[in-house]
Amino acid sequence: MPPAICEVCNDSRAAVIRPKNSQKICKQCFLSVFEDEIHETIVSNNLFYRGERVAIGASGGKDSTVLASVLKTLNERHHYGLDLVLLSIDEGIKGYRDDSLETVKRNAVQYGMPLEIVGYDQLYGWTMDQVVAQVGKKGNCTYCGVFRRQALDRGASKLGIKHVVTGHNADDVAETVMMNLLRGDLPRLARATSIVTSSTASQNKRSKPLKYAYEKEIVLYAHHKKLDYFSTECIYSPEAFRGSARTLIKDLEKIRPSSILDIVKSGEDMAALVPPEVAGSVNCVAEAETNGCGSRNEDGDSMVQMERILVANDAAAEREIEVTLPASNTSAQPSIHDKKQRGRRKITKQVMGQCERCGYLSSQKVCKACSLLEGLNKNRPHTTIELGIEEEEGSTTLMRQIAGLAISAG
Repeated sequence: MPPAICEVCNDSRAAVIRPKNSQKICKQCFLSVFEDEIHETIVSNNLFYRGERVAIGASGGKDSTVLASVLKTLNERHHYGLDLVLLSIDEGIKGYRDDSLETVKRNAVQYGMPLEIVGYDQLYGWTMDQVVAQVGKKGNCTYCGVFRRQALDRGASKLGIKHVVTGHNADDVAETVMMNLLRGDLPRLARATSIVTSSTASQNKRSKPLKYAYEKEIVLYAHHKKLDYFSTECIYSPEAFRGSARTLIKDLEKIRPSSILDIVKSGEDMAALVPPEVAGSVNCVAEAETNGCGSRNEDGDSMVQMERILVANDAAAEREIEVTLPASNTSAQPSIHDKKQRGRRKITKQVMGQCERCGYLSSQKVCKACSLLEGLNKNRPHTTIELGIEEEEGSTTLMRQIAGLAISAG
């Protein structure tokens, strides 16, 4: 049987079967097509403007490493005129993050980009090892996710940068859509599907240039480009709910490869359901300067759209008339469809503002990060803990550190 020929160039031998569409393609054409698709995503969504300083959220993993490589390539090829900086968050997970940061440091040299590292211990006074020792592995990803989102903003502000790009891919977005569908969290579902997220309450915005790229194709790109990345999974992540959603989506993908993009598109469609009578009722984020490869999307972000939906729901609720039927004389059991029996879930309108404690973005008076920190600090012993350098370097969690502690009353 003769070898398959590339369906793009019709010349070279096919070396890759694309997971997205089962296209048989040669290595060189795959790399070119992958980069062209990312470029199309950037241009069609007006992600950047010429001269913009952009921080790349770099973890050392395949997604952020491919993102840094592709953005460097496209920035030079298409003359975006971007000033790219690597921004890494050190969560304080020994045996995992310290190793991956070594990869980021090598990437900074390989791509010729400056690197800034911001640590949880500096920002919050806690490392993730200490958090897990305090709260256990159940729910620890909630702490890490909340702290990490704010840490990216803080790191960008430290650098004087207002735009952070992350390596979230199509699989990540589909998983988030599925998670929020399973939890019935409609407002969060809307925000998760937006390629650009920002708010009038914050100067920072984020974007996902890899939003429509399959995880498998990102791995193929990294392999064929021989990129240097860190492949070990976080030691605490197996406990996360996201893992269940990932397994479900992978099973769907085996049956129908387009399932991932179908789920992403469904999430986008739900987020775009904005009633026309409330259009313009919420102030959109000011548009960036149009220059070079474009500005941000004029439609604003999905959070703004979701706020419009919630405003409309509140207005409609005021016009509702409750009709009460006469009481039945029968002794039959209440119907399982009786709304008063099971109650209605009220959707609370979320208006993005600033935390009254730390000043960062929040939909409540006190942001989630400050609330979580308050709970952690309440349970922290009021003692001074002295730790020798040798013990600190050799331990992996706070529980292991305890064996070598010298405690003096505070």
